[in-house]
Amino acid sequence: MTDLGPPAHDLPDVSPSDAPLQVLVPEVLAGLPGVVAGFSLRHGGVSESTFRSLNLGLSAGDDPELVLENRRRLFRHAGLDPDRIAVAGQVHGDRVKLIDEAGLFPGFDALVTVRRDITLCITAADCAVILLADPDADVIGAVHSGWRGTTASIVPKTLRAMQALGASPASIRSYISPCISADYFEVGPEVAEQFDPAYVIHHHPRPHIDLKAAIRDQLLASGIRPAHIETSPRCTFAETRDFFSYRAEGKTGRMMGFISIKKG
Repeated sequence: MTDLGPPAHDLPDVSPSDAPLQVLVPEVLAGLPGVVAGFSLRHGGVSESTFRSLNLGLSAGDDPELVLENRRRLFRHAGLDPDRIAVAGQVHGDRVKLIDEAGLFPGFDALVTVRRDITLCITAADCAVILLADPDADVIGAVHSGWRGTTASIVPKTLRAMQALGASPASIRSYISPCISADYFEVGPEVAEQFDPAYVIHHHPRPHIDLKAAIRDQLLASGIRPAHIETSPRCTFAETRDFFSYRAEGKTGRMMGFISIKKG
């Protein structure tokens, strides 16, 4: 994975507001013609206090004007039009929306499109963002998948929606973003029992879930080639200098995963 801006691990030990804006760019998507994709870190924005500094979530309780400025900064940095974004209005569900215009789409946790002038956007602060692209069919998708979305199979449902638009599993590239790792994703037994035991780690006193492994296996079971799957090793809970984490911080901001196919 490459970075737009200095690598986070090479930064001096500074507060988020003092660091430059950075975007993690998935290597599996970076070389695809016309595709622009990334996942933001929390640096380089204008939000204050618990939202410092690049909070991109309008529903977290931050000043909306600051969030909109942060979004403008992010998309200018990525070379995309901040007025041409489609944002999922996430509810931890399994609904997938076909996008043909910019805007906010309440009640959906996944977006797909064939439009070349719209950027699909997902916000997160411990859940995984999955970015998907078929460079042959010019179909892209973006998914929000926490434990509820994962157990509801939102990733396979999104892949099926992409296939309906002409995408092929053999051609789709996929990226699983930084999210809470198995070391820190503690859940109750009522959640653990919804997962295959292969993804449950029996810590005392409560079980932990390997969310990234569960999502990766869903991608594989849907026909995505192993070489076309990139999983970030980074943990939002353990790395709050670089990422917002709802579980670690409580009231906090949101990162954003985004993907677009620029006009040719």
